[in-house]
Amino acid sequence: MRFRDHVYAGDILALAGRYQAAGADELVFYDIGASPGGGTVDRAWVRRVARLIDIPFCVAGGIRSEADAERVLNAGAEKVSINTPALENPTLIDRLSRRFGAQCVVVGIDSRRTPQGLRAWMRTGDERRACDSGRDVLGWVREAQERGAGEIVLNCMDADGVRDGYDLAQLREVRAQCEVPLVASGGAGCEEHFAQAFACGADGALAAGVFHSGALAIGALKGYLRGRGIEVRP
Repeated sequence: MRFRDHVYAGDILALAGRYQAAGADELVFYDIGASPGGGTVDRAWVRRVARLIDIPFCVAGGIRSEADAERVLNAGAEKVSINTPALENPTLIDRLSRRFGAQCVVVGIDSRRTPQGLRAWMRTGDERRACDSGRDVLGWVREAQERGAGEIVLNCMDADGVRDGYDLAQLREVRAQCEVPLVASGGAGCEEHFAQAFACGADGALAAGVFHSGALAIGALKGYLRGRGIEVRP
């Protein structure tokens, strides 16, 4: 999909319960309408998810202040992820990290390869407003972790939804600059793609469509990775 033409995948509570039962280690909820639309995350659904599952989950979208993050964390999320708000106001990373601890602060980077190199994009939840932030991805990775990010999620935009595999070259470039946990996102289509991401140094691999569609089962994927000598949680 390359961050366009989003498809409804189902009720978030039903999906959350399904993925916990299937063995997911952690869930990430992106409110793709909150950031570009100027809104904030609806804490009601965060509370419902927290009551339903007992695995960690992260919430992204519309978190622009310490107060926004506090409301989401108090509603039951273990982490908050910031992207466009961090690009617009990098000191937000410092403030959230000081207030809640680096372990709660994820910086998502929507990356696209351009003639100017790897660039971080912003407002990607709305394809009409998505634009190049003007920031070099590798420099932004270094700055984000220096400011207190406890985790980086690298969303490779041109690979998103295509299911041809993660952008391994980009993963290697970012891994060389990243000293905190790095999660690969965008492009997973088969079990081997996950193994490749881990071989490139990713600490975690995030996927959505391949699980929503039933093309891959989490339990089978974990068995495959374990058979390849990659450590996974039971």
